[in-house]
Amino acid sequence: MSETNTQVRLASRPVGRPKSDDWSIEQVAVPQSGDNEFLAKVIYISLDPAMRGWMNDARSYIEPVGIGEVMRAGGIAEIVESNNPKFAVGDHIFGMTGVQQYFVSDGSNAQKVDPNIAPLVKFLGVLGMTGMTAYFGLLDVAEAKEGETVVVSGAAGAVGSVVGQIAKIKGCRVVGIAGGQRKCQLLIDELGFDAAIDYKSEDLRKALRQHCPKGIDVFFDNVGGETLNTVLPQMRRHGRIAICGAISQYNNTEAVEGPSNYMSLLVSRARMEGFVVFDYAQQFGAAMQEMAGWMAAGKLNSKEHIEKGIENFPDVLLKLFDGGNFGKLILQVADSDSASQ
Repeated sequence: MSETNTQVRLASRPVGRPKSDDWSIEQVAVPQSGDNEFLAKVIYISLDPAMRGWMNDARSYIEPVGIGEVMRAGGIAEIVESNNPKFAVGDHIFGMTGVQQYFVSDGSNAQKVDPNIAPLVKFLGVLGMTGMTAYFGLLDVAEAKEGETVVVSGAAGAVGSVVGQIAKIKGCRVVGIAGGQRKCQLLIDELGFDAAIDYKSEDLRKALRQHCPKGIDVFFDNVGGETLNTVLPQMRRHGRIAICGAISQYNNTEAVEGPSNYMSLLVSRARMEGFVVFDYAQQFGAAMQEMAGWMAAGKLNSKEHIEKGIENFPDVLLKLFDGGNFGKLILQVADSDSASQ
C-alpha cells in the first residue's frame, strides 16, 4: 500500500469556469482506520455537473465544499483494512469518497457493490446516481407514459443517454438534443433514439417542430438557458418538464438566465418541477434491480468515458462543460482486479 494519499482540494471559489489555481494537489499520510471503521482505496471517481454548484458558497440542497477541503465526489473503492464487521477486506463499495486515493469511513454512507453483477464503472453510471437520476426524473417527476413524445437535452451525457433509453423501454417516442453530428448519430445508432438534433448546426426551434409536429409531452432538461426557452412554447397541454440541471448556466459570471417565456406553462397548462435524486434514496434498490434486468435483456446500454490519473482531475472536470465526453465521465484513480470495463 502506498504511504501517501494524494488529495485534490478546493483552493478558491471559481469565478466562472474553474481554473487550475482553484485547486491544490496535496500529498498527505494515508489515514488510519479506527474502531468500527474501514480504510478503502479509491478506484474510480464520478465526475458530475453538480460538482460545479458544490464549489459555490451559496444556498443549495447540500453544504458547499469548504476552502481547503477535499473536493466532494462519489466513487467506487475497495476496502483494504477493516475494523467494521459489516465490511470485509476486498469488498467494493460506492460512497462519497472525495477526490483522493484513500479514505476512512464507518460505513454509514457506503453501499456494497458486486463486480460479479456488472463491471464496477456501471455502479457510477447506469446502476449508480446517474441511472437513478434518469429513472426517477423521467418516471416519477415527469410521469412519462407510453405513446408520449419525450425530448431530452444533454442527451449524449451520462443522465440524458439513460433517460432516452428508459423512455424507449416505456414505449415513448424520443428526441435527443446534443452537440455535434457524431454524438447525434450515436444516439440513434447505438442508443435507439428516434431522432437527434445537433444544436450546434441546426435551428433548434425548427428542428423540434419537425420531429415533434404534435408538440412535446415530456421535456427532461439538463441544460437550461436558451434551450429551455425554445422548448417551452412547444409543450403540449398538460406537458411535464423535469428540471435535472442547467449546465449551460453553471459557469456564468452574471445572473443565471431563467426562462423568459415561462407564461407558456400557463397556456399549455403544463408544469415544471425540479428534483434531487437523493430524495428517492429509499427506492434505489428496487430501481437498480429493474435497470439491471433491462441491461441483462439487452434493452439498456451504457457509455463510460474514462480518463486516468488523479492529478488530471482539474482538466478532466472541464470536459463536462466543453461537451468533451460521451456518456458517464469517470476518473480512474487506481487499478483493481475486479475493475473490468
